[in-house]
Order: sequence, then structure tokens, then C-alpha cells
Amino acid sequence: MKRLLLLSAAILATPVAAQTVAITNAKLVIGDGSAPIEGGTVVVRDGRVVAAGRGVAVPAGVSAVDAGGRWVTPGIVAGFTRMGIIEVDGVDETADAGAKTSPFHAAIDIASAVNSSTSSIPLNRAEGVTRAIVAPDNAGSIFAGMGAVIDLGADRAPVTRPRAFQFMEYGVDGGRAAGGSRPAAIAMFRNAMAQAKDFARDPNHYADQGKDALLTRADAEALVPVANGKVPLLVHVERASDMLALIDLKRDFPAVKMVFVGAAEGWMVAPQLVAARIPVIASALTDLPNSFDQLGSTQSNVGRMKAAGVLVGLGTINDNDARQARLEKQYAGNLVALTKLPGATGLDWNAAFAAITSVPAEAIGMGDEIGSLKAGRRGDVVVWDGDPLELGTGVAAVYIDGVKQPLRTRQDALRDRYMVPQEGALPKAYER
Repeated sequence: MKRLLLLSAAILATPVAAQTVAITNAKLVIGDGSAPIEGGTVVVRDGRVVAAGRGVAVPAGVSAVDAGGRWVTPGIVAGFTRMGIIEVDGVDETADAGAKTSPFHAAIDIASAVNSSTSSIPLNRAEGVTRAIVAPDNAGSIFAGMGAVIDLGADRAPVTRPRAFQFMEYGVDGGRAAGGSRPAAIAMFRNAMAQAKDFARDPNHYADQGKDALLTRADAEALVPVANGKVPLLVHVERASDMLALIDLKRDFPAVKMVFVGAAEGWMVAPQLVAARIPVIASALTDLPNSFDQLGSTQSNVGRMKAAGVLVGLGTINDNDARQARLEKQYAGNLVALTKLPGATGLDWNAAFAAITSVPAEAIGMGDEIGSLKAGRRGDVVVWDGDPLELGTGVAAVYIDGVKQPLRTRQDALRDRYMVPQEGALPKAYER
């Protein structure tokens, strides 16, 4: 009990600057798919992981926190969200994910719209989410714009990497945006890549194409790094035949680094995904035919893809993706539970935790920065009071870039305010 009280005192304080800190005596999870390490230590200096493992020495003069045998892991990387760019779905003034009447599509950069004060950020931070992949929503084109990777720190600088990827819709929504069919979407993609290459060759004369330039100058410029493979292209696609069409398309554009998002029928084409080296950020629990693109849905989808050799992490596209990234812990835990059901295919614990940490980071080309506790990665560390994939587990401490984070949320404040009913006048918030 004394040890737990000392741990609580150590982790509930909230310093205002990055620490050089060592967390010792931990059940340490590196996040790369390896097994937890009993009695492990992680050392963070100037916002970066210096070392993590068993037998790691605590440098002289470094403050140490005894984890008391608790789980210590990298922060969760939310694989696909719209966190920070939507507050209330039905209120346009609070939603910046899509631009229905804009002449620009691929050129839209959502980084400037990320609101660090949105209520979803402290809520998810308090549940161990430290980074999020944030994507725009398409409107009027298959290309939605440039997404960002953000941190959930309690500060005014949430963007870790702006213009981290381009987002594209295929399938039903992509075909509709292209004019009504999937072949139209393929034609739009081919034309866009050709015009991006035209822009790259001679940007000064791109406007001379006049009406032949179906892309604005800004959109063509934004697609150049996609065409040359400098940034990944995240593509929302669910149907197996659509994935095969995109794999065929990739053969004509080998430099394009596609990452499939959603992929409800990915298990049906897993060997082709492996051969094409296309990572997947999947929706873990899609198991019903919610659309004609998802007729082959099964909860075994992620497990079957992983078993076939696909690099597959978890995201929350179209699953309350502006607010509930924290559910990825539950989804990963459900995939572990699937391994106990006859005939089902899930993930072992180590792979399930990697699916919400290092794998999404690796899929978008940031595995050397976030998602694990390997040396050199950003100091995103979470201390838990139990197994992080169990529903009853809570967060004891969160560090982002080595900075200790507050865990109090608006929900906590509302609970405290109304826990004990009071006689008398209503609170001031209800007074006119």
C-alpha cells in the first residue's frame, strides 16, 4: 500500500516542462510486438526515449519513479481519426473535415484547423492516447486533402507533422465523388497523377493548360509528393474487388505509397496485399454487411490479414472518429478475446497492442518517431493500473514528449460539480 501511495504522489503532480525521468520496476511494453518485460525501466531525456528494457541503469541525477510492477507502455497512436477538426457533427461551424463548395480538394491542409481545445483531446489523453492520425473528409473529389499527425498534449501546438499524407476515397463514396462510378474514380486518379507530374516538370507554365487542367494549380502541387512517393496516400476502401483494382493501379504508379483504410474485406485478398506491400489501417470490429462494399465483413478480418503477413493496425474511420479513439484499446482487447473462440481468428496480446501503437506509426512512415519505446522515439509513455487492453483498467500517468500531462477532463469536472445535489438556486451556468 505504501508503494502505491508513493507512486500516486509521484505521478499525479503535473510539471510544466519536459523531464529527464526514469520509470523503473515496470511491466514494460516496448510496443513493437514483443512480449512485456518484467522489472523493466524506461529512461526519457529531453523528450526522447534514451533506453528501455530490463537491466537499464538509471543515470546519475535522474529522478526515478517506481512503477510498483504496473504496466508501462508507449502511448496509443490512434490510427485514423478526425480528432480536433470536428467538435459537433451537426454544427457546421465546429466542423472542418470537409469543404463541400471549395474549388480546392487535394490542396486542403487540415493542420491549421486542429483545435487543441476541443473536448475530445483531454478525454482521449486521459485514456492513454498520445498521438492521432487526423484525416480530412472528401467532398467533390476523390481527394480529400492533406492529413496531419497530432499529439494530445495540453498545449497550443498540437501538430506533430503537417501534410503527413494525402487522403482519398474509393468504393461507393469515391465513385460518387468522381461522377458516379468506380471507373470514373480510376480515370480521375490517373489524370491527377499525370497533371501532378506536369506541374513538377514545369510549375511556371502549369496554368497555361487552361481548361485542360482539371486540377487547380494548388491541387496539382499538393499531389506531387504523392506521385513521387514522398508522402503516403491513405485510401478508404472496403470491398475486396476494389482493393484488387487499386493494386492493379499501383502497378502503373509504383512510386505511390498506398495505405488502405477500413478494408472490411481485406482478408479475402490478403496474399495480394502482402505481395503489393500495402499496409492496412483496419476497422477492428466491422462484422456486419452495413453496405454493399462490406458484404464479406467478419471480426476475424484483422487476425486473418495479420496471419497472412499484412502489416495491419487499427483505426476508427466512420466510427465516431472525431471523439472515440480511446475505444481502440477495447477493440484490441476484443481481438485478443477472439483467439479463444473456436473458428475465429484474432491477435495475441503483443500483436494487438502493437496494432494500436507501432503499426499505425509504421504504416504512415513515422515508425522511427512514435509508437514504441525504442531508443530515439518521442517520449510518449503511459503508466496503467492494470492490463491496458482490459476494460476496467485506468491510466495513472501520461507523458507526451517527456512532459507530464494533466488527466482531468470536462467529465470529471461535471461529475464533481453535480455529484452531491444541493438545495437552493441553480448553478450560475443556468441563470439568465
